Amino acid sequence: MKEKVNYKNILKSGIIAENPILGTALGLCPLLAVSTKVDNAIGMSMAVFIVLLLSNITISLIRKLIPNEIRIPVFIIVIATFVSSVDQLMNAFTPEVHASLGIFIPLIVVNCIILGRAEAFASKNKVLPSIVDAVGTSIGYAIVMLIFSFARELLATQSITLSNPFNATQSVTLHLISTLKISLFGQAAGAFLGLGVMFAIVAAIKDHRANKKKKEEAK
Repeated sequence: MKEKVNYKNILKSGIIAENPILGTALGLCPLLAVSTKVDNAIGMSMAVFIVLLLSNITISLIRKLIPNEIRIPVFIIVIATFVSSVDQLMNAFTPEVHASLGIFIPLIVVNCIILGRAEAFASKNKVLPSIVDAVGTSIGYAIVMLIFSFARELLATQSITLSNPFNATQSVTLHLISTLKISLFGQAAGAFLGLGVMFAIVAAIKDHRANKKKKEEAK
């Protein structure tokens, strides 16, 4: 009897339990580097989603044909193919976003999130579960990326600017605060400071839940 795949748990795991940033601390370099603007976070999140989805599907389809000894090089070739395609498409249709993200688009090739899901999940599961895994992981990544970028841009500039990715001349600026401005968060040091605060908050929440569970079990 075949074991039923729990798609809900796979999706939830990628978003919460195995969140690539908060759960496994992967993909921190692009998080720190491009999170000065919400626009950048949206562009990077979409690029990661497309590459992860297509890579998971492809690797799942050919998983039984790949010799175990060369699986990692094959995974990298598959990922690099899709990264190159996404890089060229973004350069053609969203040049401003492409310029803002810079080298971090090609570096998706060695992003531990993509390679990690290929090794841990897609290479061991069928196509549909691999698609759900890619969607869940991408959503989890995007949520953290957007929240982190929103906080950095707002604190550094007191506003959030959203641009049309296909036409850089069209943009909307939302002035959300007027009494607080910390320009440090627009710099590299601010990124590390923000990351530390974010991880501290996550650790505090985990400790609170663990203590609450212990108290409930002790009753």
